[in-house]
Amino acid sequence: MNKNIAGLEPKTLWKHFAALCSIPHPSKHEEGVRKYIVDFAEKNGIECHVDPIGNVVLRKEATPGYEGRKGIVMQGHMDMVPQKNNDKVFDFLKDAIEPYIDGEWVTADGTTLGADNGIGAAAALSVFEEVKEHGLIEALFTVDEETGMTGVFGMKKGDLKGDILLNLDSESEGELYVGCAGGVDVISHIPVEREGVPAGHVCYKVVAGGMKGGHSGMEIILQRGNSNKVLARFVDKAMRQLGVRLVSINGGDVRNAIPREGSAVVAVDGGKSADFEKLVAECEHIFKSELAAVEPELSFKAERCDDCGKVMTERSARAVVSAVIATPNGVIRMSDAMEGLVETSCNLGVVKTQDDEVVFISLPRSSVDTAKDAAVAQIRAVAELAGGHAETAGGYPGWNPNMSSPILATMKELYKKLYGKEPEVMAIHAGLECAIIGSVYENLDMISFGPTIRYPHSPDEKVNIESVGKFYSFLCQTIENAPAK
Repeated sequence: MNKNIAGLEPKTLWKHFAALCSIPHPSKHEEGVRKYIVDFAEKNGIECHVDPIGNVVLRKEATPGYEGRKGIVMQGHMDMVPQKNNDKVFDFLKDAIEPYIDGEWVTADGTTLGADNGIGAAAALSVFEEVKEHGLIEALFTVDEETGMTGVFGMKKGDLKGDILLNLDSESEGELYVGCAGGVDVISHIPVEREGVPAGHVCYKVVAGGMKGGHSGMEIILQRGNSNKVLARFVDKAMRQLGVRLVSINGGDVRNAIPREGSAVVAVDGGKSADFEKLVAECEHIFKSELAAVEPELSFKAERCDDCGKVMTERSARAVVSAVIATPNGVIRMSDAMEGLVETSCNLGVVKTQDDEVVFISLPRSSVDTAKDAAVAQIRAVAELAGGHAETAGGYPGWNPNMSSPILATMKELYKKLYGKEPEVMAIHAGLECAIIGSVYENLDMISFGPTIRYPHSPDEKVNIESVGKFYSFLCQTIENAPAK
């Protein structure tokens, strides 16, 4: 296993990325990365400002002869999504990510890599270190992008001087993104009542796993399995056929990752244990058959467990399971305006059982705000029909494309000159900080681009080495060729 990523080209960028991997930085715990950036600025004589939210802005004034160029802000986020395989012993608050070279890719050992958005952050630092001729350049490093975009929601006018925003958080090299979906967190609460385990019952833990998960915006179109949905279908069948009693159902860690793994604890009449185990095997076959093309490693198993505490009443269990089944998940509508683009989707990212309630966290997204509102209404209706309620948090708008953008024209020309072909101009079914920053700085001309990253938000995350070099060269050329004011 070759772990020497700092030896890759471009060396400065990979040096910074390797350093970022060594610093724990899940969402809401970016203090180590912030210190790294501040120390870098101090060492290199770069103007640096940390705002009250924890965002960092670096700035260099234009070099002689470039004062007439528009100022460019490079923007990325400091946090990463903390996801690991079940068999990986790892503490995201203490342990360093373990990147290694796997052929044409860099990936991590059993965890998310953090190329989203560590490569973008490393690229911005490298520009300050290496590009010698430029107009005004700034870098904005934001906090908590992955769990609510807290950093950009807390921004105030006056921190940035630039005219152009280059968001370095897209995930397909050769594509320029000029629009994105809006989203909102929806937290559903389903109350439960409990009673003692019926006499003669034994407890089982049912585990759904082996699924790929991934980014709930970018990869929702791939129709991957959702562990919460798989578990609820099984428990529904087991309750109806065998009268099992539900203790808990849990799956997913974050609302913006498709849940890969989950478990349910149930109590089964001891005389029906063989039938229950047979049903588990039958359902594993069903789920594997249905999802064979997208989830070849799916597993669905059950094992006996010790005393499982109190069970939900039959009425509460029926409400919970029905709500998981009915809550929207996956692609809801494709875009009429752009072929192949998801317009509206929803990810049932987290199901968490507590003593007196089960909490669902969903993330509906849409490039059409009214369609996003309709998805929220559907989730709320499901919760209320189940005797609970739903609340929203962390909503953010979409970003409408500007096809006459000056920086878009410049970057299309530069890319063709560098690589002999036109870049694709796209919109993305994911939340980008551009939409929120653009609502604060209304006159910013904005583009999002990046290297090729596959399977972000999952332990399979990897970044293509060649694409990182192309992305960085393109960024540097864009900085050096900023449009005139």
